[in-house]
Amino acid sequence: MRVDFYQLSRDPAEAALPLIARNVMKVGERLLVVAEDPLQRQRICQALWSLGEDTFLANGMAGEGQEEHQPILLSETTEPLNGARFIAIADGCWREGDTPFERTFFLFDDATVQHARDTWRMLRGREGVEHFYWKQEGGRWVQAG
Repeated sequence: MRVDFYQLSRDPAEAALPLIARNVMKVGERLLVVAEDPLQRQRICQALWSLGEDTFLANGMAGEGQEEHQPILLSETTEPLNGARFIAIADGCWREGDTPFERTFFLFDDATVQHARDTWRMLRGREGVEHFYWKQEGGRWVQAG
């Protein structure tokens, strides 16, 4: 399992997620995006649909039906109803599914940085888990320490 920690310093999750989602789609995978706040999920949905006329990322909300057909599913739970093996945790609150995801994108900000540090330490002790830390630098994501 690979976990990528993304520290949001300049942009909110809804600005960072379309870039992550686009890369997930390029490798032929599906993505589950998890956030507890329904308003945050709605902002993420809008961001995914409004990338541009030729570059929108189709997505749907859990609970609205047809979840199994959604390449990107937004939900408050970690149940991959769309068959996703990749998950993006958008609200900085670590959670795991019943079955481990192949790759997790964990987005956190200043308000959730201590929780992210605790999660990093917890995962460091697990066998078979690779974890990476990314930060924003001049509008780009760079891998750090």
